[in-house]
Parts: sequence; structure tokens; C-alpha cells
Amino acid sequence: MWRLMMDGDGRGSCLFCLAGRAPTASVEVDLKAMAGNGEFSFAHGGAKSATAAAVPNGLPKIQTRGEKKPENGICHDDSAPPVKAKTIDELHSLQKKRSAPTTPIKDGSQQSSAAFAAISEEDRQKLQLQSISASLASLTRETGPKVVRGDPARKAEATKVNAEHHHYPTPTISVSDSSLKFTHVLYNLSPAELYEQAIKYEKGSFITSTGALATMSGAKTGRSPRDKRVVKDETTANELWWGKGSPNIEMDEHTFLVNRERAVDYLNSLDKVFVNDQFLNWDPEHRIKVRIVSARAYHSLFMHNMCIRPTPEELEDFGTPDFTIYNAGQFACNRYTHYMTSSTSIDLNLARKEMVILGTQYAGEMKKGLFSVMHYLMPKRNILSLHSGSNMGKDGDVALFFGLSGTGKTTLSTDHNRLLIGDDEHCWSENVLENIVFDEHTREVDYSDKSVTENTRASYPIEYIPNAKLPCVGPHPKNVILLACDAFGVLPPVSKLTLPQTMYHFISGYTALVAGTEEGVKEPQATFSACFGAAFIMLHPTKYAAMLAEKMQSHGATGWLVNTGWSGGRYGVGKRIKLAYTRKIIDAIHSGSLLKVNYKKTDVFGLEIPTEIEGVPPEILDPINTWAEKEDYKETLLKLAGLFRKNFEVFANYKIGQDGNLTDEILAAGPNF
Repeated sequence: MWRLMMDGDGRGSCLFCLAGRAPTASVEVDLKAMAGNGEFSFAHGGAKSATAAAVPNGLPKIQTRGEKKPENGICHDDSAPPVKAKTIDELHSLQKKRSAPTTPIKDGSQQSSAAFAAISEEDRQKLQLQSISASLASLTRETGPKVVRGDPARKAEATKVNAEHHHYPTPTISVSDSSLKFTHVLYNLSPAELYEQAIKYEKGSFITSTGALATMSGAKTGRSPRDKRVVKDETTANELWWGKGSPNIEMDEHTFLVNRERAVDYLNSLDKVFVNDQFLNWDPEHRIKVRIVSARAYHSLFMHNMCIRPTPEELEDFGTPDFTIYNAGQFACNRYTHYMTSSTSIDLNLARKEMVILGTQYAGEMKKGLFSVMHYLMPKRNILSLHSGSNMGKDGDVALFFGLSGTGKTTLSTDHNRLLIGDDEHCWSENVLENIVFDEHTREVDYSDKSVTENTRASYPIEYIPNAKLPCVGPHPKNVILLACDAFGVLPPVSKLTLPQTMYHFISGYTALVAGTEEGVKEPQATFSACFGAAFIMLHPTKYAAMLAEKMQSHGATGWLVNTGWSGGRYGVGKRIKLAYTRKIIDAIHSGSLLKVNYKKTDVFGLEIPTEIEGVPPEILDPINTWAEKEDYKETLLKLAGLFRKNFEVFANYKIGQDGNLTDEILAAGPNF
């Protein structure tokens, strides 16, 4: 099955959010195991069975240390007895150094679900508050903070008591410790409520002429990949991709807990926090329950758009989250903490299934953090996670689009003649497939203004797209399209790839940047991003490539390399290939007609290129034909081939399978000169 992992977005992270309704559609599928470690060979035409550790259908819940506490031993709402301590010394004498207690909600068994459904609404909400309190618990205190639902600013509701909300006067003890105060939880607010919170309390928030919420993310207007850390323990040391080329920068467990404590203490010091309980993955069998605790309405609205929104019935049985994000981005990390290199830190602990954000308010950190989590969890379930776009034709044919920024991934995957499954993050299973400037008076957004940032982003629910496919699932892809904007002008507009070639170019993740404004820069600059998303992958790139090839081989998908860049010379000499021609090429791929034409092989890269495509000038299909100076073409071709070879050196020694033959096949599929 091909499915969208998260809900829709406009090119990623955002400060430009639109409200949406909760989708109610669901998909029933039955997933079978597949060869997750890529131990198969193209030479023999079949896939070998791979050895993989058995993984339970449900994701293991967060394990915390400490004794299990009786339900009545955790103060989670205002109905509990007041704290007896009158001074800090008395308080400390009562505290014990234990980790957060586990929530009383059991793992998602049928018995616990039935028991949960049988309780009263008041008790259900009490359990919900207990679960949230457990998420916010400090590791050095016996219990979590006292949490109540509702906005503390609403005086009219401050003393109102009913089954829906529990508002009681806050204890009058004048101490700063968060265990002696109440934290108000704004739980799964609607977009309208989040708009209201942002406009009232978040300076710099406005409603644009289109009705979107516009806001600012502070000093950080983009992701901070150099400040991202992953806990390296006995398990992740062997499983994750570390070292040269890897996006995973290590930290130890102790440092993570220091930052977690800092984030939790900050959140608990606030009068109110926003809590989102949502899902990742449209497949209910492999759905991940995620809880996001944040301090800003805009962060809550962003994740409301990005993640799958539970129905009221699903929310009732939500229970313990599988993964929790603590977004304390308004509060900086301590620069003197080990492994910290700035006041920003985005920390991922896969064992605890937690993520901590300090020192950046850029909302995209949450989304991409969860994307990294899925890149780790899904392959363990023999499901391939991908940074790609996907659409489906009227006959059910699905295409998969890979490409870095500027290659046309979003443009080509959002085809009005086809249904959009998604444009960013997907899973392939065995059964199917922020900152803006606007006119102060009119509130019309000026997208050309770069005074704040070039990284203006928008987020919106996928159902806002007229031709979106809901639920976001589809059959197995027939075509896997790798997009490259080749500013060197030597790659063909389209090439049909063998499976080893598909793996090679998928691992390479190539595109080229055009000459910038920096003095002296006159030539294109090649850039490579493994699996077209190196910043987010957790395992070694060859593992994802092997899974991709196995699925393509099993389901008869064809790989294509499409150049949306230059023809007739490099950038500054030639011209960019017309979008109309690229669309004709993509249409021919979708229809299957491109499989029926004649092909010839190019030099160096050994690519199979068609000799004719309806609606595309035949002379541009072989790039050498469009270059006036043939020797310049050959020289540039060899230069690009050398860049590919140099980039691939970091992957060349990584053996896939027990005999390593697959690695040799991939290397042989690269440029030969």
C-alpha cells in the first residue's frame, strides 16, 4: 500500500497556517513481511528471504523507570488534596528522585479499550489529564504537575465545575516550584480557538486577506540541522547511520535528560500549554500515536494541519502516546551543557520515544523530527518510508516523485489530471501504497519580499486541495521518477533506469544549484542528498535503497531519471528545459507509452534514452545534440561524472547482504569512464 505518512502541507514547515476539519475516513489493510535488509540479487531475478527480527504490530510504549503508582497517588486535577508543604525545604523533604510514573492507561489491548469505553465521561477526562500529567512529569519528582483543562484567562469559567472542565482556585503557596501550581492544558483546540489564542497572546500574529494565520518564528526562520542531536546508545550505535555524511549527530542519555528536564520545567512554569494528540500514518494497523506539548498556538495549529486528526471516538481511546514532543522552543538550551554548540538544540531519544526542542520556534522542526522517527520505525516493520511526492491516475496507476528543492517535485506531482496522494512524506507497505511580509492594511501577502526570510512557508490540510485523494492511500506505484535539475546541462531530459541504476541515483540524490550572488561563483554547484532527504533519514542510505528496489522488483515498477534543468549548455549558456516538454515526458510515463518506444544508450552514465516522445522535439532527448561545442559537452559530462563518483565514495564500502554482491551491482550502475 502506498500512503501518506502525515497530512498535507505547502512545501513543509510553516508560519502561514490554514484551518481544517478532521478527516474521518479510514483504511483497512493487511501487511505482510518483506525483505527489509535488501538481501536479494538482480542477477538471479528473484528476491531472497531476509532475516529480520520480529516486530509486534503495535509500537512499544515509552518505558519509564520507577514503581507503578496507584491511581489515587497521582495529583492530576484540582479535586486532589492540597500540597501540604509550606516551604521549599518541606517540599524537598517530601520529594523522591524517581522518574515519571507510567500512565494508568494500558497498552492498546481490547480489554483496556473496553474498560476505557465503559467508564463515565468525567472519569475518562480524569484519565486523560493523568496521561498528560505523566507526559509533563519531571524525572526528579514523584508525580507529574497538576493539570486542568481550559484557558486560565477566561475568568468566567475560573470557578466553573463540570465533567468537561475542572477549574479550581490555584493554591496560594508562593513558591516557584511547578509541583505547587496548576498548569492549564488547552487540549486539541479547534483551528478557530487556536486563531483566537494566537491573535490575543502571540505578538506579530495576524489574519491575512485569505483567512490564513500569519505569524513569526523568531530568529530561526528555517531548520537547524547542525543543532539536531540523536541519543547514541547500545541499540542505536549499531542500527543508525553515523559518521561522515550522516545527519545523525550523537549525544548521550544524560545530556538528553538534562535538556528534557529544562524543557519540561519551562513548560510547567507556564500558565497554560497546548497539547495535541494526533496520529501519524493513514494505515490504522501501523498508526503512531503522537503527543505534542507546546507553548504557542501557532505550533499547535501547525501540527493540527500536519498530522492526522483523530475523530472524537478515536480520541476517547487515545490513551498513552507512542511518541511525545516537548516544544519549549522559546526557551534556550544551556550552552555549557555537553554536546551543545549553540542556544538551540533539537534532541531525539528513540529509546524513550521523545523529542525535545529548545531555542528555536521554527515549526518545521516538529514535522521533520517526526519524519525522522518514521524513517526509523517504519523499516523495522518492513515498510519503506520516503521523502517524495505521489499521485494517482484515473485508472489507479500511482507514480512516485523524488527530488530536492527546485527540481519540480511539487509542480509535477500536483497534476490536475491526477489525484494527489501527497507531496512530501510517504510509506510504501506490502499491500498498497513560516515567515511572511504582508500589507498592513489589506493583509495581502507579498511573496516576493525577502526582508524577513526567503523561506516563506504555508501549511494547510490536504483536503483543501481540490484533487486530493482521501484517504491518502493508493495501489503500488507503477513508476518511480527521480527528478534532477541539472544545471550542468549534460543529463538527458528523461532516461529509463535499471534497478541498480535506480538504487545508485536514489542513493546519490543529485541536483545542481545555479550560480549564486557570491562574487567569483560562475559555475553550477552539484549537491547530493542521500535518498533525496539525507537530513531526515536514520539508517544507512543503502538500506532504504535496497527496500525500494525490492518493492519495485516485486511489483513491476519502472525507474526513471528526469532532468528538469538545462539543455544546450550549462546554466548561463543553455536554456532550462521547458516545463511543457517535461509535462509531456511525465504524461508519457504515466500512460505507459514511453515503454514502447526505441531507446539508445549514452556514454559515461550508460543511460537508456528514448529516441522520440510525442510533443517533445527529438533533438533535445540526447543532450549532446543541443550543445554547439561538442568538446565542451564531453568535458562537462566527465566533470559531473567525477562529482558523482566522489560523492559515492562514502557509500562504496558499505556491504548490503551477506555476500555484498548488491553493493557491487550498485557501484557498477554508476558512471563509467
